[in-house]
Amino acid sequence: MVSLHRRLGKVAAVTPSQIQRTLWRLGYCARLLKTNHFRTAASNTSFPAVWMLLAQHSGRIPGLFVVVKKNTFFTMPETVEDKTNPELYLPHPGVRGMTLLDREAFKRTVVVPALKVKKEIVHNVLKSLKQSVLQRPGLKRVVEDPEDEDSRFVILDPHKVPEFSLGESEQQVLKQLSVHPEVSKYHLELTYENFKSEEILRAVLPEGQEVTSGFSRVGHIAHLNLRDHQLPYRHLIGQVIMDKNPGITCVVNKTNIIDSTYRNFEMEVLAGEDNLVTKVKENNISYELDFSKVYWNPRLSTEHGRIVELLKAGDVLFDVFAGVGPFAIPAAKRKCRVFANDLNPESYSWLLHNCKLNKVDTRVKAFNMDGRAFLQGPVREELSRELLLLKEEQKTNFHIVMNLPALAVEFLDVFRHLLVGEPCSPAALPTVHCYGFSKHSNPARDIQERAEAVLGTSLAGRCSTFQVRNVAPNKEMLCLSFQIPADVLYKRPCPDEAKPASKRLCTSQDSSEEKILS
Repeated sequence: MVSLHRRLGKVAAVTPSQIQRTLWRLGYCARLLKTNHFRTAASNTSFPAVWMLLAQHSGRIPGLFVVVKKNTFFTMPETVEDKTNPELYLPHPGVRGMTLLDREAFKRTVVVPALKVKKEIVHNVLKSLKQSVLQRPGLKRVVEDPEDEDSRFVILDPHKVPEFSLGESEQQVLKQLSVHPEVSKYHLELTYENFKSEEILRAVLPEGQEVTSGFSRVGHIAHLNLRDHQLPYRHLIGQVIMDKNPGITCVVNKTNIIDSTYRNFEMEVLAGEDNLVTKVKENNISYELDFSKVYWNPRLSTEHGRIVELLKAGDVLFDVFAGVGPFAIPAAKRKCRVFANDLNPESYSWLLHNCKLNKVDTRVKAFNMDGRAFLQGPVREELSRELLLLKEEQKTNFHIVMNLPALAVEFLDVFRHLLVGEPCSPAALPTVHCYGFSKHSNPARDIQERAEAVLGTSLAGRCSTFQVRNVAPNKEMLCLSFQIPADVLYKRPCPDEAKPASKRLCTSQDSSEEKILS
């Protein structure tokens, strides 16, 4: 150390080039310093004196220094050494409150454990230590050794390797692979690309407030429902969602409640292209639509499939609020005859388009009418004609789907005396699948009682309910299925209609479906 001071002389007389040459003689490779690899100058016992001299010469606070180019020195970004801190991989705290996305502000350097291995056995080491290897988006698990072309560094997860020390089991594995178990320190730079969307948003939004990272995907569109406290950050949130989800090129936020007439809503484009015509695939069927003008909910795909599974070839489906066809088109694919209606002219147009797209336009008869008029007109006419021609041995079933949860129950009064005066056919009474919302503590009982009030009869023992999904806290979407009683449809019981046995409605413990128990 004395010889070093003599060699450098007075600090004021030392030039940057002299310091660089001195560091080189001490074994500090410029490339090693520049890339900030794990084996930094700090590992050398003589470094503190050099450190202080460099700090005094540059006029900066002592810190890690990098040789960027000859005669130029810069301090490194904040370096955090892991002490099993769960917040180690969070973005820099300085991004809190950001409303305009600045990706550069997310850079952060952390110190993590690394294991030096020969390059020919890297694969074996990764396989043997897969639980301990660092897994982060966009980060390489294996990096080059700047001093040894035949070696590589395997980056380990500091949360799995606390205090930079491997457990006995890992050490035994490495011993079998002839790898020295000594763990070194590696300076790892994290950037915006290495953080998950939830981590970024949690770092940006005010502490203690709910973070939105979930969304509905409709083709290339991500649909958000932001809360009031998230609105000041909406454009940043949209950009982050688009950055972190390949294939998303447009992010929108709903700006008002769903219109009960056409079931669409106003929206704001938060990020990306202003193109809301998209293509989606549901249950192996393609649909094209303008998301700004029609209703589409990807969360209903399972429910669409459930109802369609109830149908068989030759059955007849009446879809009262058909939208762009998620019930009608797959039913037609099953060789059912379909009558599909929607009041929204845009939905009707896309329904016709999607029927042609899926080559079922000959099996689907489309209507652009009010739902009540559709039931009183085309549905009544078709039922009158079909039931009159139905032979005893035929097994044709008639299904009426009413997927307008906000209002569908109110339409059930149409079935009262709908076929009055027609010949009664108890073997082919239509089955209704009516959707509704409920905030009641017993939603199944609630939707049944509301339907009974509109129909003017009891459905006890003649209906089932299925819990479709939770829409919001204390708000459920349900499907009530029942065969229309003959005394409702015909204003009289059918002559040979058997009186149903006394039954009660009960919820299955292992399913969200309500079942009828004898």
